[in-house]
Amino acid sequence: MGVQYSHMETYGKVLMYAIPIFLLLVFFEKWYGWKKGHDTVKIMDMIASLMSGITNVTKDVLGLSVAIISYGWMVQHLAITHIENNIAVIIISFIALDFSGYWIHRIQHRTNIFWNAHIIHHSSEEFNLACALRQSISVFFKIFTFFLLPAAVLGVPAQTIAIVAPLHLFLQFWYHTQHIERMGILEKIIVTPAHHRVHHAINPEYIDKNYSQIFIIWDRLFGTFQEEKKDIPAVYGITRPAATWNPIKINFQHMWLLIQDAWHANSWNDKLKIWFMPTGWRPADVEERFPVYKINDVYDFKKFNPIHSKGIQTWAVIQLFLMLPYLFYLFGNLAAIGSPGIFYYGLFIFLTVYALTELMDGNKHAFVWEFIKAGYTIWLVIDQQGWFGAEKISSSIPIIVLSLQVGGVLISYYFSKIERKTLVV
Repeated sequence: MGVQYSHMETYGKVLMYAIPIFLLLVFFEKWYGWKKGHDTVKIMDMIASLMSGITNVTKDVLGLSVAIISYGWMVQHLAITHIENNIAVIIISFIALDFSGYWIHRIQHRTNIFWNAHIIHHSSEEFNLACALRQSISVFFKIFTFFLLPAAVLGVPAQTIAIVAPLHLFLQFWYHTQHIERMGILEKIIVTPAHHRVHHAINPEYIDKNYSQIFIIWDRLFGTFQEEKKDIPAVYGITRPAATWNPIKINFQHMWLLIQDAWHANSWNDKLKIWFMPTGWRPADVEERFPVYKINDVYDFKKFNPIHSKGIQTWAVIQLFLMLPYLFYLFGNLAAIGSPGIFYYGLFIFLTVYALTELMDGNKHAFVWEFIKAGYTIWLVIDQQGWFGAEKISSSIPIIVLSLQVGGVLISYYFSKIERKTLVV
């Protein structure tokens, strides 16, 4: 368990540096788009994306997923050699991760059951740096480690993969933008914004293309490459729109639909095969009895964009920044907080995200979630006799935390009840 905490704390501390950088770049893109008269960052969509990112990193730092076959096990049992050159090991691990990432990504897009793990990333109907942070919380079992078999056979150490993997992930951030056009010779080598705009598009000409993560060579090799065309502007989102800002709901929408469809299907064959059919497939009898809205004309549909007052938009931004001290304290003190405290803390983070995004959706009962969160926070302070040890820094921290929760309930009540008439949902 000590090794596990060490790994979790290391990742948490990396995130304490990475998160401010990501936030600065997201807000810079917002400013740059406004300055150039081409603002691609809608405030509420941005907040929803960042809240999704918060749930994802919280889940990852808490270690809430298990590899069915660990990479370490594969190295131990399958390695036929061990490369000594450190540079070579890093290069091989990076290429192996990219190769693995291509196939995992492709399977997620093409198979009903695995699409649920990736749908959150495509759920934004915008395309910007913030939407890069829409990452899944619905994966509890990692089953695709076997795609790293080439690296395991070559004896690339598990520690190297663990170090290179976050770098490989972070390098996929920058190309989620509409402000960088074609990049010359680099278009032949790496994934560029032009390539990834195609990937996020739902146009018939673009859908299910460009799965590569760093090197575009995999799409060119395996027949899934599509160039961006100037006469076909990309339309972003998913063909069955999420219609919510709540990332926790989005993470399980598709799975819930599959469960319902499997239950309603008349044929036992359909009940079983629905999980492994191409993404979007539904039994004919279910499709007829329980139709689900799907975008047929990508150039003629209404984006999910409830109209909010400036006040509620400002409150959402304030809530985002109020969450950062909570996150950083958790990430920097995992071992000190210990178990089960870190999981109690994680639930507080998830309740905060759920309550805020319900308010952003225009849910008239959003304040109830804020009330539940406040009650839970009171219980935490009593149970912990403070705020997870933070009272040692300042005895006023528990009082500040409780005051913020009470204020949150009152403000949420105002926006979800009194000012709700200003929202058009």
